[in-house]
Amino acid sequence: MDERVRELAAKLLSAGYDDLPEREQRVLRRIAARAAISRNINETFRSDLTLGQRVADRVAAFGGSWTFIFLFAALILGWVASNVWLMTAPADPYPFVFLNLILSMIAAIQAPVIMMSQNRQAAKDREVAGHDYEVNLKAELEILSLHEKLDDMRQRQLEEHFRRLETRLDALREIRG
Repeated sequence: MDERVRELAAKLLSAGYDDLPEREQRVLRRIAARAAISRNINETFRSDLTLGQRVADRVAAFGGSWTFIFLFAALILGWVASNVWLMTAPADPYPFVFLNLILSMIAAIQAPVIMMSQNRQAAKDREVAGHDYEVNLKAELEILSLHEKLDDMRQRQLEEHFRRLETRLDALREIRG
C-alpha cells in the first residue's frame, strides 16, 4: 500500500509523498485504503470534555440566553423595588452599592468562564475546518481520479473506433483495388 500512496501523491498532487504535510498524507493513505475520511467531530470533541469545560459551556449557554436576561432583569427590578418601596429600613439603600458589588462579582466570574467556552469553540471550529479540508481534498482527488479513468475509457473507445474505421477502409480498398 505504501507504494500505491506514493504513486497517488505523485499523480494527483504532483508532489512527493514525503514532501506533503501530515494531513495530506493521511488523506492519501485513506484513498489508497478506500476508507472513508469523514467522522463526527462533535462526538469526538464532546467525549474529550472535562467537567470544567462542560460547566463552562453550560454557563456560557445560559449566560447568553434570553432566559438569563429576563431572570436577571426581574431579579434586579425585584431588588430595587424591595429596597426602595417595600422596606422601611432597606438593606441596600439607593444607590444600591451592595447590588453593584454583587453584579461586579458575577461579571468577574462569568466573563472568564464564557471566554473559556469561546476558546474551546474556536478550537473546535479549527478542528472542523481541518476536517472539512481533508474531506474536500479527498473528494477533489477522487474526482480527479474519476476524470482520469473516464479519459482512459474515452481514449480506448476512440482507439477502438479508429481501428474499426481502419478495418473498413482496408476492406473498401480491397473491394476497389
